[in-house]
Formats: sequence, structure tokens, C-alpha cells
Amino acid sequence: MKPETAATIQLDGLDDRALVERARRQDGAALRLIMERHNRQLYHVARSVLRDDAEAEDVVQEAYLRAFTHLEGFRSEARLATWLTRIALNEALERLRKRRPSVDLQQIDTINEQGEARVIYLPSARQDGDPEAAAARAEIRRSLERAIDGLPDPFRIVFVLRDIEEMSIEATAGQLGLRPETVKTRLHRARRLLRQSLHETLSAALTDAFPFAGTRCARITQTVLERLTDMKS
Repeated sequence: MKPETAATIQLDGLDDRALVERARRQDGAALRLIMERHNRQLYHVARSVLRDDAEAEDVVQEAYLRAFTHLEGFRSEARLATWLTRIALNEALERLRKRRPSVDLQQIDTINEQGEARVIYLPSARQDGDPEAAAARAEIRRSLERAIDGLPDPFRIVFVLRDIEEMSIEATAGQLGLRPETVKTRLHRARRLLRQSLHETLSAALTDAFPFAGTRCARITQTVLERLTDMKS
């Protein structure tokens, strides 16, 4: 076992406050553990805004660099995940604003409510050794990802936070600066729009959507650590 891996295991039981205290002292194992715990969520949040894998990775890296160089701004009464997610979301939204004109949220929120109001059911994808079944699931997942990417921005962000990251209504509202009722409305409309564009069988692929494989997680973590080292030298 590598030394940093052993150190990470020893830190695993620490709460956010203790972990941040070590990170403030540039403890490499603490920095690595923070990223490994939060990489997936931050990536999904960034990608839900930007709809681009590479740019989402860039946002996650920048969010960590901003967080790790301003750890004095973290207040222990807040959850570390909430604080990091807000930084990543702000970075992604800023890039989106620079990329194109602002979105008229009122116009989007008045999308016609006609249509069935059933909730979309999203069971976990089965894991088995059948190559043909695996290939079929992969194609279904790609179709689902394209459909999610096609949602209007405010609906897509809420859908990813609620149905992919499984955040609560209250947590999603807090991250996006919305009322809980607005989150519920946008989630309902996002699900309805997806039902209109997808066959029901595609729902089984949701848990595999936008996979955050070990390679991507390791790449982001290692790049941030290297950039932090460069900043100190």
C-alpha cells in the first residue's frame, strides 16, 4: 500500500472540520481525501451547467484550487460538500454567462404543463456479465445523457442534483438559491420533458449516466495536487 493511501485511510473517520484543519496545513493526504469524497458530485454539478465533459473537469479543478487557497473562508457550521458545490456551481455559471446571453428563467418556467404528471421511475441498472446486455445499456445511457443535455438549463441543473446526485429538495434549493417550491416545479417539468423524448425503458440507465470512472477522478485529484505544489514553489 502506498504511504499516501495508508494516510488517507487513517483520515477517513475525520469529520469536515478536522479534515479542513489538516488541509489548511497543506496535508496532502487530507487534500486528496477531500477531493476523492467530492469529485463525483462537483463534476456532475459542473457538467449539468456546461454540458461538456472536459470543461466540467476544468471547473472542478478550478473550484478545488479556489477552495484550497481560501480555506479560511470555510465556516465549520456549514457542510464541506455544500461549500465546495457552491464554489463549483458559481464557477460553472460564470463560464456559462461568458459563453452566451443570459437565460430568461421566467419564460422557461412557464413551459406548458399539459401532459401526464407521473413521476419518472429510475431503478438501478442491473449488473451482469452479458456483453450484449452491457452494450445495450451503454447505448441507452448515451441516449439518456443526450436527452438530459437537451433540457433547458434551469431544469437540467435541478434534475441532476435531485435525480442523479439524489440531493434533497431543501439542499438543491439552497445550492441554487431557489425556493423549494420552485425546485419541485422545475423537477416535475424536467421529468415530463424527458418522458416526452425517451421510451420508459431508458429510465433503467440513469444510475450509469455521466459515469465518473476512477481514471477521471484520479486525474482531477492528481492535477489539483500538482498545481497546488507549483503554486507553492
